[in-house]
Amino acid sequence: MFLPNYGSWLNWIEAEFAALRYFALNGTDHQSHGEQNAAIEGYIRWRNARAQPKTGFATDSPIRTWTHYPTKVA
Repeated sequence: MFLPNYGSWLNWIEAEFAALRYFALNGTDHQSHGEQNAAIEGYIRWRNARAQPKTGFATDSPIRTWTHYPTKVA
């Protein structure tokens, strides 16, 4: 069985960065870094006010149920 060395889909922060890009950066043309920073800060304030603990992340992933990991051969 192949195990990837890098699995960004398992990293929770990747989901947060994707949301940040979608809600604060995609489709925008900020005239200055200050405008861009304000958009990012606004999203972070909004997100933090509504934050919930992460539960049930990747519940369908087979990695959550593995008990035997193959030995590295290479």
